[in-house]
Amino acid sequence: MRILTQRKTRGKKNVTRHQRNAERSAMYLSRGDTVRVMRGDDKGKEGKVVRVYLKKGRVLVEGINIMKKHQRARTAEEVSGIIDIPVPVAVSNLMLIDPKSGKPTRIRARLDADGTKERVSAKSGQPIPHNR
Repeated sequence: MRILTQRKTRGKKNVTRHQRNAERSAMYLSRGDTVRVMRGDDKGKEGKVVRVYLKKGRVLVEGINIMKKHQRARTAEEVSGIIDIPVPVAVSNLMLIDPKSGKPTRIRARLDADGTKERVSAKSGQPIPHNR
């Protein structure tokens, strides 16, 4: 069998894959924001962002995307059974709530007079503060 010597990905295949996995996606949501689910089983529900996963492009929202987990008791004091756990949701399925109207809105970035970047609601033009 002939050895391929002029392959495009020769020697780079694993490096680029790991670099791509380590990249952080741009995220317009932060912890404490109120969001509404636009697609999926929980469509129309609202909740607060608990945690943001930048590498995965997902967000953990309280009360949204609850899954059942079968848990075994590991010690004598623990009780085994079925528990509810929240699972992260893709950011593309969420929209930020406008503070003025209470409706979902897109986000724009604007520079202040100080030169700092702030988030602005596309519907009302009101600034949306970061709730860190």
